Amino acid sequence: MEYKSPSEKLLREGVVVTQFLESRSEDSFADLFKVFTPQLISFFRGRGCELAMSEDLAQEVMFIVYRKANQLRDRALFRAWLFKVARSAFCRYYGKQSREVETIELDKIADRITATTKAHASTPAFEFLQWMAFLDTREREALTLRFVEQWEYHEIAAEKAIPIGTVQWRVFNAKRKLAPYLKLRERADRRTEHVGTDGK
Repeated sequence: MEYKSPSEKLLREGVVVTQFLESRSEDSFADLFKVFTPQLISFFRGRGCELAMSEDLAQEVMFIVYRKANQLRDRALFRAWLFKVARSAFCRYYGKQSREVETIELDKIADRITATTKAHASTPAFEFLQWMAFLDTREREALTLRFVEQWEYHEIAAEKAIPIGTVQWRVFNAKRKLAPYLKLRERADRRTEHVGTDGK
């Protein structure tokens, strides 16, 4: 969306923020996502992140916003809070670069799918395929292209002839839906590692 003036841009931001905070629906969050995600991408790009990482970090921030916006006491501070979350995400990202942390992440699970033609029951790849059934067709397609085929967002957008923001939204929404299942898998893996370490 093009704005004729900075005041028009601020007015639009204020409208979508108010709508989301007053009614946390899929539609109100989609509007919020479309307005602030490009700004977050610019924020991370300005700090030296590559485009793909900037897009992923922006989605991470918006996911946190979706979950924790009800904790914001003063709506007038939404923008400041949003970029505080962004700075924290940026610090976490570079903190992870300096140490090895084993976690279950969507792209790692997807890598295991491409590594084998047969996903056996109880494996992360098999479970990932099951989780994909919870997504609609367009979300499954976007997620597969992004994490299994390793396409960039702009490549998906060009292939499907849709705005890049639409691609980012579909991937974000799919990741949001899958998050509870990924957390369950991560906890199960940690319990397994703990038992193995104890030798029991």
